[in-house]
Amino acid sequence: MKSFKTFKPQPVWSFFLEICKIPRASKREDKIIQYLLDFGRKYQLETKRDKTGNVLIRKPATKGYENLKPIVLQSHMDMVCDKNAETLFDFENDPIQPFIDGNWVKAKGTTLGADDGIGIAAQLAILFSKEINHGPIECLFTIDEETGMTGAKNIKPGFFSGKILINLDSEDEGELFIGCAGGIDTVATLQYKTRKVPDKSVAYTISLTGLKGGHSGDEIHKGLGNSVKVLNRFLWNATHKHKIMLQDFNGGNFRNAIPREAFATFTLKRKKQDHLEQFFTEFSAEIKNEFTITEPELNLKLEKTTLPTNVMSKGTQRKLLNALYACPHGVVAWSQEIKGLVETSTNLASIKIIGGEQIMVITSQRSSVESAKKDISDRVASVFSLAGAKIEHSDGYPGWKPDTNSEILRITERSYKKLFYKKPIVRAIHAGLECGLFLEKYPGLDMISFGPTIRGVHSPEERLDITTTEKFWDLLIDVIQNIPEK
Repeated sequence: MKSFKTFKPQPVWSFFLEICKIPRASKREDKIIQYLLDFGRKYQLETKRDKTGNVLIRKPATKGYENLKPIVLQSHMDMVCDKNAETLFDFENDPIQPFIDGNWVKAKGTTLGADDGIGIAAQLAILFSKEINHGPIECLFTIDEETGMTGAKNIKPGFFSGKILINLDSEDEGELFIGCAGGIDTVATLQYKTRKVPDKSVAYTISLTGLKGGHSGDEIHKGLGNSVKVLNRFLWNATHKHKIMLQDFNGGNFRNAIPREAFATFTLKRKKQDHLEQFFTEFSAEIKNEFTITEPELNLKLEKTTLPTNVMSKGTQRKLLNALYACPHGVVAWSQEIKGLVETSTNLASIKIIGGEQIMVITSQRSSVESAKKDISDRVASVFSLAGAKIEHSDGYPGWKPDTNSEILRITERSYKKLFYKKPIVRAIHAGLECGLFLEKYPGLDMISFGPTIRGVHSPEERLDITTTEKFWDLLIDVIQNIPEK
């Protein structure tokens, strides 16, 4: 059997396993911040933290390499904390439980946190090493990348001094990223108005589970099922056909993840239950047929439950289900400049009923064209405005425009070809990276992003490829050893 102790490079895996033990949910990074500060002090490295919570650890050049240009290695501390519904897990206290499955490392019932724990581990391995020759290195660890990029947004000019930045937050080995999309969140809030449940009614719960979910940037083009959209489709049709009365609707968890699971509770007249159950059987068969290829584990379940006292008012239910049905989800436009790159997309991320008083729908939009990003966010807003919802937009974050003349790109391409005897793919990514925000504060910063292969990001299906982790490390070391002189 494989053991983590046999994996190369061992220091990277050792630090990764340590990081898995540390709770580090977005906006709750205190424990990983303290771990990094203690690490820097333990190894007598210059270490500082800014007011936002970002941490910087500096390591001086090894002897003979002092004249190389200083570089910044960057990752983010936080992770998306998602789990399967049946998994008992406390992200505030419990350690992630990684295990080996063939050539992959996964976690038991939760996200793994390789995004971006493997980037942190690589930085720590370099800071720890006494054998790797390199010029001056600054390791930057930012907070809250996954829910708002707060760390990158609030970083101050002068916090780091390097003019070359290597972002360690990419998920496709063999691909070098030199650009990314910008993003914005659009949140709609509806008032939850109620009515009493009529006499002679019955209640049901319906659940949709087993979808893959995944990253709303990297995987938005794959035709994966959106649990909120699919379950809403059933509820919308059941309302029209069988006059169901909705009591609860809950689906999705994270703005940057395609929702995997959704749940609803509704009532209807007892005399209609046989027709409703027949409709459910037909609908379930149709949906499973539609998603045979992309979502083979899709599972719809209908069960009777305790009758509630109140349900949504007719007006609230009508407005909500119509808005969710009309709300766009998926690819909106493909790039005209880079073949195969999604230019603009939108993700219907989650629906929550808060305190029995408000219904909150969270969506996120991405685009490599700023005007197109605004347009799709306005389009989503208009759908929910028609339903009478209150609309709020986040501050958003800028894209990162590709620079094909980048010096660090040329260095990394040469290293990759030398090590692996083939050309890497150079492209932009539809996901959001912090690089665009760094560029606002540090004009002229030369940047690139690369990493090992990670799949199922932002879901409990997250998995890290073992072989490409070693390749990622070899490439990183070769790049930092070939940085030119000042």
